[in-house]
Amino acid sequence: MHPQLSPFDGVLLVDKPPRLTSHDVVDRLRRHFGFHKVGHCGTLDPAATGLLLIVLERATKLQDRLMLDDKTYEGTLQLGIATDSQDADGEITAEKPVPPLTVADIEAIFAKFTGDIQQMPPMVSAKKIGGVPLYKLARKGKTVERELRNVHIYNFQLLKFESPRAEFRVTCTKGTYVRTICHDIGEQLGCGGHLAALRRTRSGRFDVKDAHKLDELLLLNRQELQPRIIPILELIKPA
Repeated sequence: MHPQLSPFDGVLLVDKPPRLTSHDVVDRLRRHFGFHKVGHCGTLDPAATGLLLIVLERATKLQDRLMLDDKTYEGTLQLGIATDSQDADGEITAEKPVPPLTVADIEAIFAKFTGDIQQMPPMVSAKKIGGVPLYKLARKGKTVERELRNVHIYNFQLLKFESPRAEFRVTCTKGTYVRTICHDIGEQLGCGGHLAALRRTRSGRFDVKDAHKLDELLLLNRQELQPRIIPILELIKPA
C-alpha cells in the first residue's frame, strides 16, 4: 500500500436496487461507514438497477475520469404508450395502437439508432440549464429550450420481441439517455413508446456481476467492507 493511501481509498461496485436515487446510495454508504468523501460515477434513474461505481475518499479524485467510460445497459422498450418522462415513472401522455411489427422491423429501426446520433435531453432529467436541473423546472410545469447533444451507440441488439415489448442490450457513450432512444423509436414507429425497465451491466472495465447488493453491504462494518473495495492503485493501472 502506498504510504499516503488507506485501504478505503478506492472504488466499491454496487448493484443499485430500484426506487433509490444514486445520491441515496451514496448517502447511505457515507452515513453507515463514516466516510468523509463519497461519490458516484454516472447517475442511474430511481427505477433503474445495476452497476453503480462508488468512489471512496481519495478515489473521489478519479470520479471525472471514471465517468467518461462507455456504458452497457439491458432494458425493455414498451411500445404504444408515451410518457412525459420517457420512462415508466412518468405520466402517460399518449396511447396508440402498435402496428404489426416483426423482429426484422425492430432490428431495422435499432440499426438507425446505431452509430453517431443526436438526442434532445428530456425535461425530466438531471441535466442543468442555468445551474438548475431540468427536472426541477419540469415539476413547475416549465419547458425550456435544450440543445441537441451528440452521443455514440456502439451496439444496439434486440434480445427478444413480443409486441408491444422489446428487450434489448445497448452499449453507448456516457451521457446517453436510453429512455430518449426508446421515446424516439416510438415516435418513428408512429405509436409512441417509453423505457419500461433498465439495468446497467457494464461501465468501462467493470461488470455488474462483480457488484455487491446495497442491503448486504449495509450489514457489514468497515473492516468487513475493506476487502470488497478495489484499491486506488488498481484503478490507475492500464486496463
